[in-house]
Amino acid sequence: MTALTFTLPDGTTRDVDVVQVFNAGYAGRRQQDVAAHVAELAELGVPAPSTTPALYPVSPYLAQQTERVAVQHGRTSGEAEWALVVADDGEVLLTAACDHTDRALEVHGVAWSKNAGPDVLARSAWRLEDVADRIDALTLKAWVTHGAEESALQSGTAAELLTPHYWVEVLKERGQFVPGTVLISGTIPMAEGIDQFAERWRVELADPTTGASIELAYDVVPLPAPIG
Repeated sequence: MTALTFTLPDGTTRDVDVVQVFNAGYAGRRQQDVAAHVAELAELGVPAPSTTPALYPVSPYLAQQTERVAVQHGRTSGEAEWALVVADDGEVLLTAACDHTDRALEVHGVAWSKNAGPDVLARSAWRLEDVADRIDALTLKAWVTHGAEESALQSGTAAELLTPHYWVEVLKERGQFVPGTVLISGTIPMAEGIDQFAERWRVELADPTTGASIELAYDVVPLPAPIG
């Protein structure tokens, strides 16, 4: 069982013994835009989901608080997302996340690709109830680094995605809203012309109302060449 710890704004901490992880997909608020995106991906060979929004269960150990992600090849990348976390005491938390995905494997199956890399979570979080009245105003951003140059790859707001409360209801309907649950939101569009296959990822979830932000960053490290 993976153990995570989150620091809240008041300095207290919440522990999470992760028992299940879900990755939302095609989770844009405007499903007509999602349909257009599905069509774009189909042209790249990525199989279309049977329904949207989609929800992919992934192995619990993939929820990690790490500064280093090891990869097997050069076609993996992250995605700026928020994460819904149900702490061991039942409190619902919101934090920044980056779903590191195997893009080469994605053309064979999205669920497979999600299980081939970790969901990196920040080490700090907010109580969902403390930001519930301004969820749509929260901003999501991602930057990638090549060499010494960092470039902005994603920038948007939580209003582009289905809300945390939407997914809470989905989990409750499925009987899966339990302590130790982590749900990753799905992502916002990437800027064109920026290479997503980067050496480093940085993601920020920010609250313009208070000026507070939650950030994570990690290096993407190639594994050694195999023998055999």
